[in-house]
Amino acid sequence: MIPAHPQPQTDPLANPVLPQHVPLVAATRGEAVESIHYGSAVLLDAQGQVLVSLGEPQAAYYPRSALKPLFAVGMLRAGLQLDDQQLALASASHSGAPIHQQVASSTLAAANLDESALRNSTDLPYGVAERADYLAGGGTATQLAQNCSGKHAALAALSELKSWDTANYLHDEHLLQLLQDTVQELTGEQISGVSTDGCGTPVYLISLLGLARGFARLSAAEPGTPEARVAAAMSRYPELVAGVGRDVTALMRAIPGAVAKDGFEGIQAVGLPDGSALAVKIADGSDRARMPITAKLLAEHLGDAAGAALAELASSPALGGGVQVGVLAAL
Repeated sequence: MIPAHPQPQTDPLANPVLPQHVPLVAATRGEAVESIHYGSAVLLDAQGQVLVSLGEPQAAYYPRSALKPLFAVGMLRAGLQLDDQQLALASASHSGAPIHQQVASSTLAAANLDESALRNSTDLPYGVAERADYLAGGGTATQLAQNCSGKHAALAALSELKSWDTANYLHDEHLLQLLQDTVQELTGEQISGVSTDGCGTPVYLISLLGLARGFARLSAAEPGTPEARVAAAMSRYPELVAGVGRDVTALMRAIPGAVAKDGFEGIQAVGLPDGSALAVKIADGSDRARMPITAKLLAEHLGDAAGAALAELASSPALGGGVQVGVLAAL
């Protein structure tokens, strides 16, 4: 097993290997192109063949939180019992609304645990409105409010179920091996490196091709399998996977049966019910750029029926004095 939390041995900026990204999204203002976001993307058909390849999708990237649904598959395979809401939240980067925190608490309670078992970082709710409401009610940064608490509640619950080191689950070899093996199996490739995500769990270097394959495995899985259970839970409860006003939630509502998950630093992955799948990486890590190119590629792939549903996600206005003077859209 690759060490879960290795310390860097070399300086990657001393002799950087830069992926060959291409322009994907542009922001205009007036008659000028004001900003350009570069990146890479890959779209696979239902047989896993490449339909669209932009930039360098075969390079290795950290999928960040887009790994959560794959982790959830591994936890189900290991015997963890979760209802659909708990499973959707285990796959989520949630907004920190009361329902999100309640579901995370229910996962812990089912394992006879409480918030003290969590080992993720502390934070305020991720959602803007949710954070404002939480602060107005006197809330402070906690592990339960942090956007990864659903995943961490499930990890702690699995550790308790298996009699692993619950108090130190982020460093338990049994759990770390399970996560690594699941990611490699679902993506169909060996991970090429590992680091630590913002919430403390391992994050693995894989290609966008592998990430797309992993999401295809979820969305087109045989009924009754752990993969199908994760996909069904996410599709049934998209507001738990992200939250009100979040684009990932809107995407899953726009395309019934789709499984979508974003990741920090400009990652987006989508699996469709027919087994086709998409993965995107924005080079500069910009969150605003991942959905316009995602919506464009999906609309072109699915045709007019989905195009209307995706239109609101495909672009956003640039304002000047409260009036639209430009647009952010895929090239």
